[in-house]
Amino acid sequence: MDNFDYPAIGQRIKQLRKRKGLNQTELAQMLKKSLRTVQKYETGEIEVSIAVVNQIADLLDSTPTYILGYESSTTQIRTLSDVMDFLFKLETVEGIDFKIDVQKPPRRKQWECSISFDGKSMAEFNADMCLFLEQWEDERSELRAYNSTQAAYKRWKEQTLAYYAANAVKCTEPEELDRDELIARRTELLEKEYGKNESNE
Repeated sequence: MDNFDYPAIGQRIKQLRKRKGLNQTELAQMLKKSLRTVQKYETGEIEVSIAVVNQIADLLDSTPTYILGYESSTTQIRTLSDVMDFLFKLETVEGIDFKIDVQKPPRRKQWECSISFDGKSMAEFNADMCLFLEQWEDERSELRAYNSTQAAYKRWKEQTLAYYAANAVKCTEPEELDRDELIARRTELLEKEYGKNESNE
């Protein structure tokens, strides 16, 4: 969790503890930690693990994302264009590679479109995306089957966002190619996919 501001996290823990009416000793006992450890959490001297952040959030009636200082986007989704704009943004994220699969009649009975991530791809974050989507579907299934509650689902979502909040990503716009470079890369792509002979025919 190297990307976090631990002094700021400590200040939020301290603020939440005081709001709950607890002293450091009481919080330490609840966490089964030493007093000195809690003091170091609050001063930002040591790293607070995700597991401890989750525990503190439960004890102090807060959320892991608040404690970590992670703010999800406050932009409201008001139109279908907002949803599409988010999908366009996926193209700019380095370390994520995806494909769009379109199935429609007459080859398929149903008209289905999906975005998929190859978990064995060399792209840095694809395995994380696959793991997240698998867990998300499990949580959604439990909720739909009434085996879980909205509160439990919300807690899982908060903990998931907190866990991945340390994984910073870089976004870059695709480069604009001149005509010669475009032709060269197109030729290279054809040779790679179909072989040199086919691309020269």
